Amino acid sequence: MSERIGIIGGGIVGIALARALVQRGIGEVTVFEKEARLAAHQTGHNSGVVHAGLYYAEGSLKARLCVAGRTAIRDYCQEKNLPYREVGKLVVAVDESELPALAEIEKRSRANGVPGLVRINDVDRLRDIEPHVAGVAAVHSPHTAVVDFAAITEAMAQDVRVAGGTILLGHEVVSMALEGGKVRVGTAVSEHLFDRVIACAGLQSDVVARLVGADPSPKILPFRGEYWSLNPERNDLVQGMIYPVPDPRFPFLGVHFTRGVYDEVHVGPNAVPALAREGYGWLSVSVKDTWESLRWPGAGPLAKKHWRMGVDEISASLVKSMYYRKARRFIPELTMPDLTAKSAAGVRAQAWGRDGSLLDDFAVDQVGPVTLLRNAPSPAATSCMAIADHLVNRYLLVG
Repeated sequence: MSERIGIIGGGIVGIALARALVQRGIGEVTVFEKEARLAAHQTGHNSGVVHAGLYYAEGSLKARLCVAGRTAIRDYCQEKNLPYREVGKLVVAVDESELPALAEIEKRSRANGVPGLVRINDVDRLRDIEPHVAGVAAVHSPHTAVVDFAAITEAMAQDVRVAGGTILLGHEVVSMALEGGKVRVGTAVSEHLFDRVIACAGLQSDVVARLVGADPSPKILPFRGEYWSLNPERNDLVQGMIYPVPDPRFPFLGVHFTRGVYDEVHVGPNAVPALAREGYGWLSVSVKDTWESLRWPGAGPLAKKHWRMGVDEISASLVKSMYYRKARRFIPELTMPDLTAKSAAGVRAQAWGRDGSLLDDFAVDQVGPVTLLRNAPSPAATSCMAIADHLVNRYLLVG
């Protein structure tokens, strides 16, 4: 008799995993998604960048799975005739103080096999790629691309259904219990018994982990990333992507410019603590979520270490002129009116430990027959197919 396998989470990672299982003929697959549609949260609230592997520590899961995932996403988009545009990414050192950090990005990129990477030390060459950019040096990743991750998720979901898998929308998992080596999963409207369960629950990953008695750590700290839209009449200011040299002390990339797959240009995101796990604006507040974050043992150490950056990010969120100044460092011709209404924000599921540390790499736990993807922020969408293969090979095809 075929194994029954449950997957919790209908974002791009959960659907990619379901697709990998049904394509290999592994088990009868059922996906649970609490929302009325797929890709409702992190997958559907980002700038659509397919990362090439510039930032990640050599040998880390992020490095290995991002590089493999980029190729898989590219090939899948070609197969399904989905938009995939290699607009390229320029990581820019605005002044000489950023050159050592830029050199580290170059080193990591080459170690990770980023294709076509070029170091640029000539301002005229910078302007050939991005005519309006300001900086003293950069690394250029010409094969960094943009896609529509929500469309990719829907296409993969159709693959799952055609192959006989089941996707249940509006089915929030509210209970899990181990019974004689199996897992009983309960939603508000149904119960199911599985041989194995894999949770890819994103912003709710620690909540789902607690249902089966897993360690409360790492906990999810939601960070909201807010984007401004560039006035379409000024889209010529950005040809592809213009990124800052990231601060190595913080797991966010900083405000940047991205030409999207449909030619819109986003400016951002910032990174501010969200007041709810799914809080896409300052008025979205969950007292429960906020209180749980404040009482977490890591809250004090995190605030002590990063309070200045937190104040800076929150201030830029509330005061447009501060956000504008961050962006204008890279494009001096930018004017305040060029930043039009804020576009849809996203919320990043950032895992953090009891000591206040923010987890950098992907993280997986197991509790008996339950596999828990505990930390899968960016570049998880890029890496989704490679993450799926990793989970299948490392956790499901053993024993």
